Amino acid sequence: MQQINAIIVDMLGPLGPLMLVGGLGVLLIVGSLPFMLKKEVDPLEKLKKNNGAPVPANAKDRLRTGKSNKRLERYSSFLEPQNEKEYSAMRTKLLQAGYRSKDAVRYYHFAQFSLGIFGLLAGVIYYLSTMAGDPNVTTQQTVMWILGPGGAGYMLPKYWINKRQQERQEEITNGFPDALDMLLVCVEAGQSMDQAILRVSEEIAVSYPSLADEFQMVSHEIKAGKDKASVLGDMADRCGVPDIASFVTVLVQSASFGTSVADALRVYASEMRDKRVMRAEEKANKLPTKMTLATMMLTVPPLLIILIGPSVLGITKMGELTAQTTQQKADEQ
Repeated sequence: MQQINAIIVDMLGPLGPLMLVGGLGVLLIVGSLPFMLKKEVDPLEKLKKNNGAPVPANAKDRLRTGKSNKRLERYSSFLEPQNEKEYSAMRTKLLQAGYRSKDAVRYYHFAQFSLGIFGLLAGVIYYLSTMAGDPNVTTQQTVMWILGPGGAGYMLPKYWINKRQQERQEEITNGFPDALDMLLVCVEAGQSMDQAILRVSEEIAVSYPSLADEFQMVSHEIKAGKDKASVLGDMADRCGVPDIASFVTVLVQSASFGTSVADALRVYASEMRDKRVMRAEEKANKLPTKMTLATMMLTVPPLLIILIGPSVLGITKMGELTAQTTQQKADEQ
């Protein structure tokens, strides 16, 4: 054992045994994944399927929409949160980011898992190829170069989803006042609310595609016979924007109390225009604060060069002349 340990230390450095054990652990984890991910079929469900009896739908399955991926179905217990609350929150977040597929949650967790494993393997390969024989490498640096890429790969899908969600919500927020104005014009022109929503979705498809998709989905669900209040509520959940939620509340209350939809839209559209102006003014007021650092970095150094540069140059030349004079006097003596 001592000879084997000495050979490993000579090849991989002082941390060679630790690295070898870690590599074996990673290989064991990767090799055991197919057995861990294998989902056993419930005998009761298999019997019901063979007999043609209906199987009770799970609550999570009622939340999903879209096509299913049979390859990921076997690993659903590993790639999906088993807690209904966590699954619903993750599903809502992906819907707000624009991913409506039934397997969106599975793809998300699969991306996190695969990118994490890939980053971990890449970190191990990079460390073994470049830094393994360096005696100056500390344990902290080893852990950072090995586990750092794995952690970055695991967090990359979460960062991407958050970014997509923010961009989509910002696009919906910016386009909603214009869509509301067009919706008001269509309603006052004599169209029904359903026809107005469909027409507005066609008009804003180029400028605000995310908002147009939401309006189109609302129109299709209403045509399919779904309750309008629940359709509008689902739209508010998918968007995740307070303005859309307030708009849904206005429409539902208007339909419940029998008031004029056009009057409610007129008042709410005016408020949305004022709110958009306030957002623009807020951004304009923040601009000087954001520009302060850039202004200081771009103006102060040139100003210092202009003001102090000649003095520094004169002092340098005076010092050189003084040194030359002193040298000449020393040579004469």
